[in-house]
Amino acid sequence: MENPFKKAVENTENNEVKDETENVITQEEQDVSENSQQEELDNDKNATVEKEEIKNPYQEKYEQLNNQYIRLAADFDNYRKRQEQEREALLKYGAESTLKKMLEVIDNFERGLKAIESVEDCEKVKECYNLAYKNFTDVLTKAGLEVIPAEGEIFDPNFHEAVMQTPTSEKPEHTIIAELQKGYKLGDKVLRPTLVNVATQE
Repeated sequence: MENPFKKAVENTENNEVKDETENVITQEEQDVSENSQQEELDNDKNATVEKEEIKNPYQEKYEQLNNQYIRLAADFDNYRKRQEQEREALLKYGAESTLKKMLEVIDNFERGLKAIESVEDCEKVKECYNLAYKNFTDVLTKAGLEVIPAEGEIFDPNFHEAVMQTPTSEKPEHTIIAELQKGYKLGDKVLRPTLVNVATQE
């Protein structure tokens, strides 16, 4: 007859072995699952790193170009402000050197006026006038003012303005016979055209 106690012990041992086996299987499955998750994380991380490595050169180039643009924009803004300041200063003080030279002319006129107050000789007055006039024209010439040639020249609408026309055979057609008012220019810029009388055919 089979011993019931022995059978119970065997059943208990079998159950314990079974439980241990199940525990081992469960642990292995858990390890496999954790390994799979870790591999997925590693793969994701590697993929992210690869993407960053691919994207980084373009990102660096973009940042470099963007920084260059910002610097250029700042430099241009500073240049524009300097130009505006220089233009304002030129408009405000551009005539400064010329006016300083004109002060000498004013001084000569004032001295001339005092000199002729008690002078009755017209020649002395004329001499003072001519001296002051010469001084005045010399200052303007040094400042760049030029008289536009007229009499004897061929009429040029860029420099001359015909206010009279005189038929004559003594001068070629379109020749300026007389200068009625002086014209002036500064460099290539005409400040005032010369008023002239132009010869025409009879």
